Amino acid sequence: MAQRPDTLDTALLMLELLRRIPRGRKITTSELHQQLKGAGFERDLRTIQRQLEILSEHFDIERDERSKPYGYRWLERAQGLALPQLTPQESLLLQLAEEHLKNLLPARLMRSMEGFFTQARRNLGDGANARLEREWPRKVRVVATSQPLLAPTIASGVLEAVSEALYANHWLDLDYRNAARQRRQARVMPLGLAQQGPRLYLVCRFEGFDNERSLALHRIGKAEVSTMAFERPRGFDLQKYDADGRFGFGEGRRIRLQFGIEHDAGFHLLETPLSRDQQVQDQGNGWLKITATVVDSAMLDWWLRGFGDAVRSVHKTPCSAEE
Repeated sequence: MAQRPDTLDTALLMLELLRRIPRGRKITTSELHQQLKGAGFERDLRTIQRQLEILSEHFDIERDERSKPYGYRWLERAQGLALPQLTPQESLLLQLAEEHLKNLLPARLMRSMEGFFTQARRNLGDGANARLEREWPRKVRVVATSQPLLAPTIASGVLEAVSEALYANHWLDLDYRNAARQRRQARVMPLGLAQQGPRLYLVCRFEGFDNERSLALHRIGKAEVSTMAFERPRGFDLQKYDADGRFGFGEGRRIRLQFGIEHDAGFHLLETPLSRDQQVQDQGNGWLKITATVVDSAMLDWWLRGFGDAVRSVHKTPCSAEE
């Protein structure tokens, strides 16, 4: 009976390996090792090699020994393991998730899912029967609300280290250059990751401080995950941080905003209000008067200035604590 947990654990490991060995391409031992590590299977590379050798002897699995590390794949004639396969609908969902969430999911999770992403892409490939599902990504689009910009370059390994430290609640050692191009080394407590247009921001606390800062990932030259863990601050809420306008360069100060805007320029505010308490008055001369409670921020000022002469008479009144 004492051997049962190890035997069961080995069986689970073999099942995971069988599920992740692809049919149309080869996968190396190192790639499988990384995927399994991301899925929570802490095994050394030699253990994975031994299990793959055993599996290739008992299943229709090809082992390519022409180069090292060896590559493995299911033979074309093989039926594979009788495990549930991805349906066309599940494949479509995975393909869309990979495209839109790849920067917001832990790098370890993305690596562990690589086998499923590969299967999803193969299921929706040109040779697949799922024509309607294959067409769907060309029928939907997330469009920009402002001038599109190319994503900035993030240094190699930075996103992986940031997501790993954020996932595990470990301190993060950074080599960072701010917008003024001043360089510094710091240890930070990673609290959140946010995508704003093409840019990614790390919300964190610097060691020795109790306030939050947002650091652009493309300004981080190097990031290393510390072995030291931390307890997440109970009072921190990423959703509230966003609602307070912190990603719009605000400090959470709520104001009662009032301004005039030309009818054509402000018509969209009738359909997409600034706030739930927004009030609109038709001035009768081609102008609208807008009143709304919002968070004051630099982004709000940029937005107002973007209308040029189509906006006039801007007034900001601080809200009381009760509002």
